[in-house]
Amino acid sequence: MASTRTRSSASRISEDEINDLVLKLQALLQESNSGGTARVPAWKILKETCSYIKRLHREVGDLSERLSQLLASADTTGVDADMLRSLLQH
Repeated sequence: MASTRTRSSASRISEDEINDLVLKLQALLQESNSGGTARVPAWKILKETCSYIKRLHREVGDLSERLSQLLASADTTGVDADMLRSLLQH
């Protein structure tokens, strides 16, 4: 039973580590948004991070769709087109 307690307490993240991670997220968001350096509540940073990740997923999807359309309309007999198709499938 003691080993279970030790393992679970060792796998927990401390409040200081959480604060450090939130500050890192805030810095990343500020780089992408060119925002100010004011302290923002953790919940707001996490919410903005989720929104940013969703936007990135949409952009990736849009770019993949656009690339697929370009490949479909281009000469698809070349090796480069086959390589791009295989990359898109991953």
